[in-house]
Amino acid sequence: MMKKTENYLEKKPKRAECINWTKEDNGEVVLEVENKGIANKIAQLILRKPKISYIHLDEMGSFIWPLLDGKTNIIAIGEKVEEHFGDKANPLYERLAKYIKTLYSYEFIEFDK
Repeated sequence: MMKKTENYLEKKPKRAECINWTKEDNGEVVLEVENKGIANKIAQLILRKPKISYIHLDEMGSFIWPLLDGKTNIIAIGEKVEEHFGDKANPLYERLAKYIKTLYSYEFIEFDK
């Protein structure tokens, strides 16, 4: 029996529960990321690295972040991005897939199994 190949764009990303975030009055989303782990503890002591890092998302990232609810797939997110940003979002799915992969690599998002 052949296994169906999953299309990456059909995945439904969701924000990691450990990431707190706020939306500023100007619409900018700010992620609050706790710097954990032994390397970060050492950096906090020696280099005065903060316990929490604040990551300010750009205009498109701030639009996308609230859509990462675990129910909406990447195709549907892309449609909303295109509707909101028009040609400014192109190449749409290449950029969106790269952005989602970057968020995943930093463990800011996850995918349901």
